[in-house]
Amino acid sequence: QDAFVAFHVNKVQVSKYLKPLQIGELAPDQPSVEPTKNEMLVKDFWELRATVERMGLLEPNQLFFFLLLAHILLLDTAAWLILFYFGTSLLPFVFSLLLLTISQVQASWLQHDLGHLSVFRKTKWNHLLHKFVMCHLIGASAKWWTLLHSQHHAKPNCFHKDPDIDMHPFLFTLGKKFSVELGIKKKKYMPYNHQHKYFFITLPPLLFPTYFHCHTFYIAYTKKYWADLAWMLTFYIRFFYTYGSLLETKTLNSLISLHRMLESSWFVWVSQMNHIPMDIDYDKNLDWVSTQLLATCNVEQSLFNDWFTGHLNFQIEHHLFPTMPRHNYCKVAPLVKSLCAKHGLEYQCKPLLTAFADIVHSLKTSGELWHDAYLHK
Repeated sequence: QDAFVAFHVNKVQVSKYLKPLQIGELAPDQPSVEPTKNEMLVKDFWELRATVERMGLLEPNQLFFFLLLAHILLLDTAAWLILFYFGTSLLPFVFSLLLLTISQVQASWLQHDLGHLSVFRKTKWNHLLHKFVMCHLIGASAKWWTLLHSQHHAKPNCFHKDPDIDMHPFLFTLGKKFSVELGIKKKKYMPYNHQHKYFFITLPPLLFPTYFHCHTFYIAYTKKYWADLAWMLTFYIRFFYTYGSLLETKTLNSLISLHRMLESSWFVWVSQMNHIPMDIDYDKNLDWVSTQLLATCNVEQSLFNDWFTGHLNFQIEHHLFPTMPRHNYCKVAPLVKSLCAKHGLEYQCKPLLTAFADIVHSLKTSGELWHDAYLHK
């Protein structure tokens, strides 16, 4: 299936685990595609997948990722050196905070590459460096991220299957359909008609310092990810030892809190611009391509946009080919556009600021739909 092919790099190795589970094969006269799926689109996508493999677009440029890691480590070191050489007054503190935030966000994009097995040809090297970047440099569990993010990729924007939209309905009401349903049922966990306003002071600044911070430890502990917990401990030892020797307790806590809030804001605006404005519904069991396109959109390419978003401005290509190294998204994009044009599928691409504004606009629209349905008797 498309999902199996998309997620697994070493299919021969994985097939060894699947072989004992085989219960039979389809008879020659049985359809291999379910009625809910577009058979011609599935066929054309398999041809595109074969073309992508022949072009070598799934092969990583390891120099590209080495330079990414080097600039992350350089920024991380510079953040500490500024305080060490220039003191802990306001100006050095602000510069250190900004460099630390940039380093952390760029590390988040790199761990995303490693989690998708797109940096090394060998899976074990991706997993090893993933633990270093995610656990040691960021302080979160690599396995926790993989567990949640794999579900998101399998069924993006599908309610009860994509953990990224679990904020509905307790914090926000998402999607036109669900907003109306919630209003008709007279359910109100929050003042949703104002959610486009309280979004600014809730999800962007608080996702990392509150929910993610607690949830990553909770999952790592309950699922007994002991190796991840040990790696995560090294982050806190390193951070408190290096910065604790320069800053007073109150200032150190401010540095931690502020950099997590800035990092969280950057991450939320980038990660939500591709999904929140798109279709949010129950799982319709559509084909792989349709499922991904309904839930994702792109942002225009530029050197800044590529760096700022970790190439998640190419969200469509990333969702169709999750193991593809990010530096090849721009090369496959024209082929994906052609496939969409052939089958009459919408390929959305917008400016960065428009994508940010669409998050707020979609939340406002959903809130208004809920409010109208809630007041309707």
